[in-house]
Amino acid sequence: MKKLLVLVGFAVFLSSCTNSNSPMMNNGKDSVAAAYAAKDSVLEKNKATALASVQAFSSGKLDEAFKDVTPDAVDYGDGGMAPIKGRDTIISMVKGFLSAFPDYKGENFMVVGDGNHVAVFGDYSGTFKNPLMGIKPTGKSFKYRDVDLFTFNDAGKITEHRSVQSGKTMMNMVGAKMPK
Repeated sequence: MKKLLVLVGFAVFLSSCTNSNSPMMNNGKDSVAAAYAAKDSVLEKNKATALASVQAFSSGKLDEAFKDVTPDAVDYGDGGMAPIKGRDTIISMVKGFLSAFPDYKGENFMVVGDGNHVAVFGDYSGTFKNPLMGIKPTGKSFKYRDVDLFTFNDAGKITEHRSVQSGKTMMNMVGAKMPK
């Protein structure tokens, strides 16, 4: 009987050592899995923030669109012009744009991300109805597909924005006469 108890005890010990949930046998797999889960959670939050920002922008709700943008954020646009620095300056430029294209909207959004970068794809349209930076409105519309690229800091705030589509392309679509 004593031998049987020793064998049972030894079998229980061996089974606990081979159990994948045993801290001794998983070689830190739980902590690695937790790190990946936390990273995925941060990325999903950033993707939701970027999408909410683009949707709010498209609805003209600028307070919502910029609530997760840092005060020192930079908008690089498509790289064809000098970057716009500072949330307040960016908002001022956006207000001018939305005034010129009051029916501006985005739709059919798709969001992807990697690390602290998130891309929001969408279809955008609008009609040039009011002056924009000295350019006279044409009453013509634009429609194109674009991508907004966002960079996030560790606090989940947007620090940078880039776009793929050229502003010149949009202005050509609406027949704008650019000042020289």
